[in-house]
Amino acid sequence: MRPEPLAERVLTCLTIFHCGRHAGITADDLAHALDASPRRVRRAVTLLREQGTPICGTPETGYFRANTREELAETCQFLRHRALTSLTLEARLRRLPLSELLGQVAIDLKEETG
Repeated sequence: MRPEPLAERVLTCLTIFHCGRHAGITADDLAHALDASPRRVRRAVTLLREQGTPICGTPETGYFRANTREELAETCQFLRHRALTSLTLEARLRRLPLSELLGQVAIDLKEETG
């Protein structure tokens, strides 16, 4: 599957100018450089990540193309923590233990793929 035009531009910009944690760029600055909204840039990054492109970043580092496995692992850890925080909030809203909610999520995923 070919990325959308903005995703291609994001990937090109990150690949050429923003490789490695030290060269990260904020969503706002990347959006300005590409004449797009920060929201569209974040969607393009999500699309690239869904395709397996190693686009890294946290609010502290900005977006960048991974140079090392450690950089990729750091971003994966950040994404996992953010996901678990959201799931914890959902569990509290539903007044369920997190483990029960996670069990329900696993069942729902099996039904979708099975």
